[in-house]
Amino acid sequence: MSDAAPTAIQADPPAAELIEFQDVSIQFRHQKVLRGLNLTLRRGETVCVIGESGCGKTVLLKLIIGLLHPTSGRILFDGQDVTRLAGRDLVKLRLRFGFLFQMAALFDSLSVYDNVAFGLREHHVCDEDRVAAIVAERLQDVGLPQGLEHKKPAELSGGQRKRVGLARALALDPEVMLYDEPTTGLDPIMTDVINELILQTQRGGDKTGVVVTHEMRTVTKVADRVVMFYPLARIGRGESQMIYDGPAEGLEDAADPRVRQFVRGEAGERLRELAAQNRAASP
Repeated sequence: MSDAAPTAIQADPPAAELIEFQDVSIQFRHQKVLRGLNLTLRRGETVCVIGESGCGKTVLLKLIIGLLHPTSGRILFDGQDVTRLAGRDLVKLRLRFGFLFQMAALFDSLSVYDNVAFGLREHHVCDEDRVAAIVAERLQDVGLPQGLEHKKPAELSGGQRKRVGLARALALDPEVMLYDEPTTGLDPIMTDVINELILQTQRGGDKTGVVVTHEMRTVTKVADRVVMFYPLARIGRGESQMIYDGPAEGLEDAADPRVRQFVRGEAGERLRELAAQNRAASP
């Protein structure tokens, strides 16, 4: 029998940091949206961002790809300072992202085919034969039937438009997928279809995903990690705006009661706040 010590089981190394918010604040005129945000998103994870309307969730997505610039602080993507990029460098960065907009944001005047092909053509990625092959592959990936590619967005259902938007976002094979309220306005069955497509897209760990959502079924189904923001107007001066950062299964028992109330859809505390505001505003 060998006296050699047993080989220790090596733990998986932590995922590399991909996106970093360093003390980021942003405001529009006198309205402050994010304040002193420090957040790291790791390569290969799917993060759901939740919170009440107006707490800065969609702003976060737009900051990541440079559609908005912070009032102060830095945003790093793969070591690059996004806040310092402009012109071709910013365009090159954005090619590494796919963005599924809240209402799909398809071009109404273009067919489904031309919508999905838009990014490939705009950036001269490949010839038309390859464009046709990619469009067909992506439409198949999101479960849309043949023949739909010639229709206009107005001829599609809400769920079909979302899937075309997802196909367009995936056409350039992005490293990071950003989803802004991907299931808004959909029935429960189509919501689950979109959730399954998000899982399918993120499966394998080679894509990083950031999902902004109010839908808790989406959170519990797709999230590796959940971050919850709270509106700046309702937190103290020194209090963090990020009131939860952890696994989806920890939301129900979170230490902060505001997290539990949001997850359970309990309006009692918010109604009391509104009543107090109304009393304060009364002459």
